[in-house]
Amino acid sequence: MTLAYIRPDKNFDSVHEQLQLINSYISANDIVVDDEFIDQNFQSRRLSDRTGVTSYFQNKTGSTLLVVDVWVLSTNMEDIIQMFSCLLKNEFKVHFIKQGVTISKDSSSMLILGLMDQLRQVMQSRSKREIGRPKGSRSVSKFDKHINDILSFIKDKKSVSEMARLLEVSRSSLKDYIESRELKLIAVDTNIYDAESEAKAEEIVINTIDCPK
Repeated sequence: MTLAYIRPDKNFDSVHEQLQLINSYISANDIVVDDEFIDQNFQSRRLSDRTGVTSYFQNKTGSTLLVVDVWVLSTNMEDIIQMFSCLLKNEFKVHFIKQGVTISKDSSSMLILGLMDQLRQVMQSRSKREIGRPKGSRSVSKFDKHINDILSFIKDKKSVSEMARLLEVSRSSLKDYIESRELKLIAVDTNIYDAESEAKAEEIVINTIDCPK
């Protein structure tokens, strides 16, 4: 069984954006999603208070789970450790779409630690920012409705000018949207994987681990 797990957060991706990215991913990889779970719990809610989520996963042992990014599971490191441990113990395969990697109980410990450290770095960076809209905050954009077309254009190696012409929008605004959403990276990650590209994605995750100096 293949499950799509979506959890919105005002500082990251909306439900709409996550659905678009998941749809692009499943289309590129010829995947059929059997069930979709939209978790409306705020990121401040700890795993112990998210009984609907834990019960849902416990009843889906052995499934494939699609999530856009690690933060969707939780932004709390203690909860991430518990979720990773329990998902892998229960034979889940978890596809992280933005990172372009899949983890299972057979995955390298370095890959799993790399994903956790990426989240730690993101949350540490957010905590240091000044008051105001945090970097990475996702406001609704007029381009959201075009995201599938934009991803397709990027995969076809169209220039921003070509895309803007086809969509009849401002080139500079479109360029800002593509950069803020990291769509060039996502367009690569949602392509069909082969062993070489997935190994490269894993290496990138591992190399982002930030060791104390």
